[in-house]
Amino acid sequence: MATETISRSIIVSDVPARLDRLPWSRWHWLVVIALGITWVLDGLEVTLAGAVGAVLKRQDTLALTDAQIGGSATFYLIGAVTGALFFGYLTDRLGRKRLFTITLLLYLSATALTAFSWNFASYALFRALTGAGIGGEYSAINSAIDELIPARVRGRVDLIINASFWIGAAIGSAAVIALLDTGIVPISLGWRMAFAIGAVLGLIVIFLRHAIPESPRWLMTHGREPEAEQIMSDIERRATHHPELLPPPAPDARIHIRPRSHTPFHEIWRAIAVQHPSRSWLAMALMTSQAFFYNAIFFTYSLVLVTFYGLPAQKVGLYLFPFAMGNFVGPLVLGRLFDTVGRRPMITLTYALSGILLALSGWLFQHGLLTAQTQALCWTIIFFVASAAASSAYLTVSEIFPLEIRGLAIAVFYAAGTLVGGVAAPFIFGLLIQTGSRTALFRGYLAGSLLMIAAAVVEACIGVRAEQRSLESISTPLSAET
Repeated sequence: MATETISRSIIVSDVPARLDRLPWSRWHWLVVIALGITWVLDGLEVTLAGAVGAVLKRQDTLALTDAQIGGSATFYLIGAVTGALFFGYLTDRLGRKRLFTITLLLYLSATALTAFSWNFASYALFRALTGAGIGGEYSAINSAIDELIPARVRGRVDLIINASFWIGAAIGSAAVIALLDTGIVPISLGWRMAFAIGAVLGLIVIFLRHAIPESPRWLMTHGREPEAEQIMSDIERRATHHPELLPPPAPDARIHIRPRSHTPFHEIWRAIAVQHPSRSWLAMALMTSQAFFYNAIFFTYSLVLVTFYGLPAQKVGLYLFPFAMGNFVGPLVLGRLFDTVGRRPMITLTYALSGILLALSGWLFQHGLLTAQTQALCWTIIFFVASAAASSAYLTVSEIFPLEIRGLAIAVFYAAGTLVGGVAAPFIFGLLIQTGSRTALFRGYLAGSLLMIAAAVVEACIGVRAEQRSLESISTPLSAET
């Protein structure tokens, strides 16, 4: 056995090295699809809410105000933050795989209930519960992705999986076009049917998830080495027909672990605030800036087109579809560079360029030089770059903290970044749009631009070079014995 007990309290394992040496295989594609579907669902949810936002102002729907529409997005984000923190802790305590089903079932139930909303209060409540399910998935999914994918391709795979959010956005925008723009279904019913789509897709995910094993790395640190070895051997058989021909891990790649059932809160605090303070500031900067940037613009996308360009509410889906595809293609094209050129230069470049492009397009908007079509084109170009930047924030946080607190670290910085930069952004921008002032909205865009540029400076100064390195070499596990 490659994992062995050398005393009653210490085991030696080469599981991490064996995972990183694997060739890319059909099994890895299964992981990508089964786990990446989480972001498809999130993208679907956010797009549906954004696209039907203007429709919900109609008297034959929920008769919401602009501020209430922005407020409902804030409730969704509050739910996502709460769910991320609660389920993030359980992810590290109970395992990655167990939390998949719990959070997915919460999402399914809440998104189905959203379709039956009858006023602002019920709509906001169900959106908050939906957010809790999606937020809970963030920690378990990001942890599992990084712990199962070989180090040499971890950056591009992580970025592409996070960018699958925009496949869901494209599905959502297409659904909105079909349900709100064709006239086949009354708008009063079409918006409800749009939310039901998420519940149907979620049912499919449950079956895909059964094929994904628990993380052998997590099992190793919890003293369940026989299970870790069994799963590792099964992964090797599925990844290659001749696992015996794989190059043996280097002798120094074996890791000594003192297993633990959980990590005490004081040790979690010490790891984040005392042992890795610069990494914590880096994570906070990246998460906060991208949360404000994205949530401010995307949650009010339809309101800008309707309010300032006179676009019919039911036509918004036509403009969201190319925007969504641009967001997916960006990480698909740029992702490889995060593993070859490196994390620090690429994160710095994408954050800075996103901020500069937003400031430029905001100036054009303020001076009335854009149409609905050219405004959508500008946003598509901006988020081609910004999508890779935002995905790299999640990649960074999931790589730079120890294995035992990875799930909670993702949750903490996602929650902190969203609370500081993202929760209030849709409501604030809803109020700015409600004023009808282009100058006021431009100032909001400029604030988002400056935040992204500031985050680029932070990354340039203290970014971590994690490309093609094992997770254990980037951050030593808390349970490791040296």
